[in-house]
Amino acid sequence: MLLLGCSSESNTWSSKAFHNTTAHYNGYYYAKDEITTIENTIRESKKDDYNRVLWLFPSLDSTLAIGYENEIQEAIKMASLAIERHPNSKWVDDSYILVGKARLYSLDWGNAIQTFKYVNTKGTDINSRHQALLLLARTFTEHSEFDNASAVFSYLEKEKLSKKNRKNLYLEKAYHYQVQGDDNNLVGSLTEAVPLLTRTDRAGRIYFILGQVYQKLGFEAEAYNFFRECLQTHPEYEVDFYARLYMAQVAEISKSRNIANARKSFKKLLKDSKNREFKDKIYYEMGVFERKQHNIEEAISNYQLAVREGSNKQIDGEAFLRMGEIYYDTLKDYEVAKLYYDSAVASLSLEYENFKVIKERQEVLSEFVLNLKTIEWQDSLLVLATLDSATIMQGIQAYYESQKVPETKGKKKKRNRVSINQVSSGLPSSSTFELSDWYFGNPSALALGQQEFRRVWGNIPLEDNWRRSSRATPINTRPADLLNSDLQGKETTTQVVEETKRDPALDEYDRVISELPKTEEQVAQALGKIEEAHFALGDLYYFKLLEMENAVIYFERLLTRFPLTEHRPEVLYKLYLIFKGNDPSRADAYALELKNNFPESSYAKILTNPDYLLESSIALDKQKVFYKSAYEKFENKNYNEALQILSEAMALEKTSFYPNLELLKILVVGKTESTTRYIYSLEEFIKNNAESDLAEYAKQLLVAARDYELGQNKGKEISYSVSFDSPHYFVVVYRLEEKLENVISSSMITFNNTNFKDSRLKVSNLTMNDTYSLTLVSDLTGITSAIKYYRSFVEKQTSINELKNHKFNTFVITKDNFDIFYRTKSLNEYIQFFEKNYILQNP
Repeated sequence: MLLLGCSSESNTWSSKAFHNTTAHYNGYYYAKDEITTIENTIRESKKDDYNRVLWLFPSLDSTLAIGYENEIQEAIKMASLAIERHPNSKWVDDSYILVGKARLYSLDWGNAIQTFKYVNTKGTDINSRHQALLLLARTFTEHSEFDNASAVFSYLEKEKLSKKNRKNLYLEKAYHYQVQGDDNNLVGSLTEAVPLLTRTDRAGRIYFILGQVYQKLGFEAEAYNFFRECLQTHPEYEVDFYARLYMAQVAEISKSRNIANARKSFKKLLKDSKNREFKDKIYYEMGVFERKQHNIEEAISNYQLAVREGSNKQIDGEAFLRMGEIYYDTLKDYEVAKLYYDSAVASLSLEYENFKVIKERQEVLSEFVLNLKTIEWQDSLLVLATLDSATIMQGIQAYYESQKVPETKGKKKKRNRVSINQVSSGLPSSSTFELSDWYFGNPSALALGQQEFRRVWGNIPLEDNWRRSSRATPINTRPADLLNSDLQGKETTTQVVEETKRDPALDEYDRVISELPKTEEQVAQALGKIEEAHFALGDLYYFKLLEMENAVIYFERLLTRFPLTEHRPEVLYKLYLIFKGNDPSRADAYALELKNNFPESSYAKILTNPDYLLESSIALDKQKVFYKSAYEKFENKNYNEALQILSEAMALEKTSFYPNLELLKILVVGKTESTTRYIYSLEEFIKNNAESDLAEYAKQLLVAARDYELGQNKGKEISYSVSFDSPHYFVVVYRLEEKLENVISSSMITFNNTNFKDSRLKVSNLTMNDTYSLTLVSDLTGITSAIKYYRSFVEKQTSINELKNHKFNTFVITKDNFDIFYRTKSLNEYIQFFEKNYILQNP
């Protein structure tokens, strides 16, 4: 009878009592113990960040889950035994819930969801079913299935829940809203849970979270009340400390508006010896408090003390960030802001809230300061290039002398201001600032100090007696210079000391001299850097820093100093937009210049036609359709039809897709005309579309075409045609290294406008080979006009100032002969042919 009473099939009171007791104190008990261990592991692994609102529940981590995999399997095993061996016990539903929890904590979302759904469907105890649904909602939240979690919450709100499940419903909803960043609903759910909390719920932590959220939302009185409630629960010391700290932020101001009392509260916290390790956080919060009171200097001072007093990188990072924000948003000192943002990015973790935004601002500031320094440095070099070397050396030495700390007996040495620029960049126009009288609070001073230390001592590790570290090194591992010092004696030691004490002014002098722009090309490069830096600074002020007045300053400086800048149309348009609302007459002046001087630019077209961009987009779509059709014709070798379609497409608009049409047209040229014409077209395309993605492909085609042409010409004799009735080119040949393309082409245009205005001649440049470059004047109708043009140029060549100091060859050539000449690169042979058939025949 006893054995029959123990049967899992029996429903007698004795059988139920046996199975309930056995299931509870065996399988279920041990499974629950394992789950509790896992929950403690998860909670202890997550370090709270009191600078942010604390998490209501610790987040799950797949890496951590690997560490407690054995406990997961043991929990599932023991709970399963309780289910299998005691199916009629009242602990079956609870055991299934433990299995579901194990699946949840191991991030096995699918099986966890199925387990909780099974309990809700098959469970016999209504409270267990509700508990399973609460855990199902948690699983959905952890898996970011927020709509499903909300549906579960909506169902449970209509159910009659036990007090424990009602409390857990509010807590699970609060966590659900916290994960989504919904602070308002987070507060609402936690407030509803408060009356239901018990001692085991760590109520002090929940009160603290409510205080944090209310403080974040700006309800300081409510925040104060919850921080006070937190203290009354006697929480762990860290929560207690931060509750008192944040109370000092909100309590006094919200109640009596007595700022002095709030400051006394902070000082009281500082004096408490138990808070020694939290001094950095106290100073940080004092900085936050003073910033709220608009006491900028006090705020910066407290943030600097926060960095000085502690070793918590997170607090250091936040202090650097807040100082960066002050210099960026309030003081508009972007150079100093850049230093603090650099330090903030280096100190903060990648998981820090809005880290990506902070990183973007740091990059903007880095770009800003880089361009600012580029202008200062290049301008300095241009000025220094006009001075003799003795004057430059004297200026550098004077600067270094000014940085030396004067010796004063019996008095504390006074600290000098530290230059943010390199020494040399301050020679013509110094740019210095004093960030802090305290050396270690000045990032720029620290950077210069570290650089000087490495210059003198090298990369010595941080260790005791670092000055003597080389002497303690074993003889077989000591540096060669020290071994030589031991072996060679005093003479070598003196030499090493002299090298170590080398005058830094000499190093700086060498660096400055090496970078001085001495040639016209180097001066042009320096001016080019200054031009681009002005444009970049204007754009940074306009688009990213949103300071229109400073944008105008740099844009107008660019137009004044570099009137021929290629950015002029774009800058004129931006200036028009800036003044359009507040100074219409000034805006109209910029618009008029843009329309008159750059009518073909897209910016002028936008002014003329506000729908230009839309129409251009439509034109681009049409061109893509035409391109597809033309390419099909090209593949089918219907070249004439392909050219006709391409001409129709290119007549629409010069859109961003235009280079694709040009390159396809060149491919058709390669199939229908000479190789020389094909090579010339590719070279022109590469020159005119250097920034296009297609330029690299065109270069590959050009290399292949030249190789093909070289192979075709091997073994062939050069034979020029003596038929001179066809159109001619006038050609100027000069060495490529002289870089005369722009000089000669502009001179030829001026010459044509002065002497052959009605002929409508065209001027273009072409690279002949690695040695020579060409400038062509085309559309000379025949030999008579060609010889007339040639003689006119030769006669007036000496009066053209830009050309009289340069050497080059000139001749005229038919288009057919030019194909041969360009293919064979036979300059000497053609000059002989030209002299024989043009000069001697037409004296």
